[in-house]
Formats: sequence, structure tokens, C-alpha cells
Amino acid sequence: MHSVLTKFVCSDGRRRLEPRQGARAANPPKINNMNQQIITLSKNLPIPLYHQLKTLLLERIRAGEMKPNDRLPAEDELAATHGVSKATVRQALNELAVAGVLRREQGRGTFVAEPKLAQGPREMTSFTDEMRSRGFHPASKVLKQDVIKAESDVAEKLGIAEGSQVMRLKRLRLADGEPMGIQTAYLPLALAPQLAQEDFTDASLYEVLERKYGLWPARAQETYVAVLLDRAEAKLLKVAADSPALSAERVAYLTSGQALEATYSIMRGDRYQIVLDLTRHQLKK
Repeated sequence: MHSVLTKFVCSDGRRRLEPRQGARAANPPKINNMNQQIITLSKNLPIPLYHQLKTLLLERIRAGEMKPNDRLPAEDELAATHGVSKATVRQALNELAVAGVLRREQGRGTFVAEPKLAQGPREMTSFTDEMRSRGFHPASKVLKQDVIKAESDVAEKLGIAEGSQVMRLKRLRLADGEPMGIQTAYLPLALAPQLAQEDFTDASLYEVLERKYGLWPARAQETYVAVLLDRAEAKLLKVAADSPALSAERVAYLTSGQALEATYSIMRGDRYQIVLDLTRHQLKK
């Protein structure tokens, strides 16, 4: 018979899991290489074993016992420690990875993910300003910077004729050296003819537009879609192919109502989450 899980608080304030009194444990408690007390999960509970393991790992992460970028034991070690199959371990880890709690790297293992950055209705800022406000050092690697003819979809969003000249700026966006997303911006050259000559390695696009050209976005509309990364995107972002991501499309406008930019972003799903601040008006009596 397996032990039944019961929570109690240790003298150091951390939650532990111990066998309930009267229940017999099939195996003695085990200690893994992270110096944490491990228990055997219960097959007698009406809760799937993978979900029990998933909950146990999640609680340890939330309690700070496993910190961001800590590496988890290998699947076979977790399976032996908890008395379950590797398939059970894999399902628990996969669900935590999809939720953005863990990060799985091919050939390296499974790691605790960094906390996600909240993304949602807010004051419009640049990536540079947003990262600075969160205490990160922003940087960019310019992947493409050229002048091209606007294709129909870009031209429609910018409100210009198809074939008009636009600057294309594709950048890998980083925070403290870690890849966060890939952004491709399109801007009409008619608004800023010399814009394509600027160096955007460390510069904010919005700062350059305002400082040198007197242009700033007064408002913008953004659309988000959940996507899976292709191999090229995953390689740039240093995550596994088919990892979840947020695809964002922004069209920013000047105070006159003229479109200033159309930007397409792919942001890592393990580092971003959408947060909506919702209100409801009281029904009129």
C-alpha cells in the first residue's frame, strides 16, 4: 500500500509532504540530488499519478525550493525516486513545460523556467522601455535592415500603395542576454527617408523616431495569436522546435491617424503571458 500525501509546515516555514498517520509506506523516504525529501506517490488516490507529480513539482517551484534555471533530475531518476513510470514523469513534465513552468532543452535536460512577463492592456511602450522598467538590460541583434517594396498585406495595414518603399527592420530582442522574441517592423520611408541608415543594435526604434524625426505613436492596436515555433525561430530563441509562442501584430498610429508602423512579433511562450484587466458595469435598475 502506498502512503497518502499530507501537508505540514516545518519549523523553517516550508511545506513538506509526509505520510498520513496510519498509512503504511511501500518504500522508505528517498532523497534526490537536490537535497529535497521525496515521497512515493499514491496509486490509491482518485488523482492520476502524473497530476500528483505535476502538483508536487509545481509546489516546490512556487515555494522557492527549485529556482529559475535549476536543472531537474533526469526522467529515469524522477521515475525511480517517485515509484512511477517514465511515461508518467514525461507527461507531468510536458504539461508543466506547456504551462511555461519548465523549459525543456534538447540534449541538455529540463529546467525551471524564468517567471513570465505580463503582457496585456497597458501604456504603449517600446520593448526597450518595457525591459528597462522590469530591471532587465535590453539589447537587439539586427537580423535584417533594408528597404523593400511593401507587399499587399503590409501596404494595407500602413495605408499606403502596394509597392511603396518601406524600411524592414527584423531584430532578435534580448533581455540580459537571453532571447525573448523576434520582431519585424515595417515603416513607410516617406515619413522618415533616412531611417534605414540608423543603427538599431542598442537603440529603441521609438526613441529614434521621436528624437530625430519628431514622430511618435499616439495609439496602437495589437492582436495576439498562440502559435508553435518553427525550427528557424526556435533556433534563434534557443528553445525546442514546436515550442509554444505568442504571435503579436501591432499597427501604431500618429496623432493624425496615419499609420506609423506595422510590427510582427514572435515572443517566447515560456516568458510571456497575457493578463487582462476586466471590469463589469452594474446593470441599470
